Amino acid sequence: MTRSTSSSKSVLGYFGWAFAVTAAGLALGALLGWNATGTLGGLATAFFICAVLAVLEISLSFDNAIVNANKLKEMTPLWQHRFLTWGIVIAVFGMRIVFPLAIVAIAAWINPWEALKLAAAEPEQYARIMHDAHLPIAAFGGTFLMMVGLTYFFNHEKDVHWIAFVEKAMARFATIKGIEIAFVLILVLIFSSLLDGEDSTTFLHASIYGLLTFLLVEVLAGFLDASQKTMSAAAKGGFGAFLYLEVLDASFSFDGVIGAFALTQNLFIIAIGLGIGAMYVRSMTIMLVEKGTLAHYRYLEHGAFYAILILSVIMYVQTLTHIPEVITGLGGAALIGISLWSSIRYNKRNGVEHGPAHEEPGDRAEA
Repeated sequence: MTRSTSSSKSVLGYFGWAFAVTAAGLALGALLGWNATGTLGGLATAFFICAVLAVLEISLSFDNAIVNANKLKEMTPLWQHRFLTWGIVIAVFGMRIVFPLAIVAIAAWINPWEALKLAAAEPEQYARIMHDAHLPIAAFGGTFLMMVGLTYFFNHEKDVHWIAFVEKAMARFATIKGIEIAFVLILVLIFSSLLDGEDSTTFLHASIYGLLTFLLVEVLAGFLDASQKTMSAAAKGGFGAFLYLEVLDASFSFDGVIGAFALTQNLFIIAIGLGIGAMYVRSMTIMLVEKGTLAHYRYLEHGAFYAILILSVIMYVQTLTHIPEVITGLGGAALIGISLWSSIRYNKRNGVEHGPAHEEPGDRAEA
């Protein structure tokens, strides 16, 4: 990836593959609807559900694209290419097909092939097992995402602040070692105390696993990238960063995969709809990296990480009560939109074309 090639590429030019996958996916979804029902109504319903799921995935994962771009800009071109090729295969087939099958296989104590047959022959039973597994998934994913968001803000080197009175305080407290871990553990204890019996224990265990996964990925990423740096300064951001992004994508995907069963119990229609959305997220990630959008709009990154924190809290709350996915998606999109608007205001007020990378004197909250 080079910045020079991106300057002449239009925004729509980045979405060529996404448009192609959309056309093929919607056609395949309609065909599945026709084969299942033999009616035009069934065809139209499957087509519509695929489209809605694609929009749901895009709205839930736009902040994922921004965070991916933030990490990708530090990676070597080789690992950028690997993430945007292998990574999308893992994201579409791994998280949208293999992951739900694995959950059902573990929950029902059956092998993956039996889980696949269950999805095809008894979709209602398959969907019930997936919904029953929602609590540990929400606890695990919510904890991982909360650590991602808090680690961004609890950083004493962070000098660009959007909501200044909050972020400056968090940057100051970042000198206290492990403060973000303590914050998460306190929340875990609070939410586990609000649940009864076995649910409380399940939430606590899944949250601890989510926390341990984040810490292990951070340690492994640091170890691998440090090893690469000793061999070559250009090796920054290798397999460790790749692994981090894959686990992050998995955490973002939990909500969409579980929420999709509210619209349909057909695993294959779900995979098509969410797969289409994942392609748009990939295209957005490439555009953000090549056009340097994060450098142009100084608060866009902040909006994404606030959205991540809110999503993590929503995942915790969903263990107590249902929250419609549309609220989750629109909430994150609204925060990112406000951060973009704040960035544009900052650029106009300071007479700059692109937001600078450092904190200006008198920088203040825009929201």
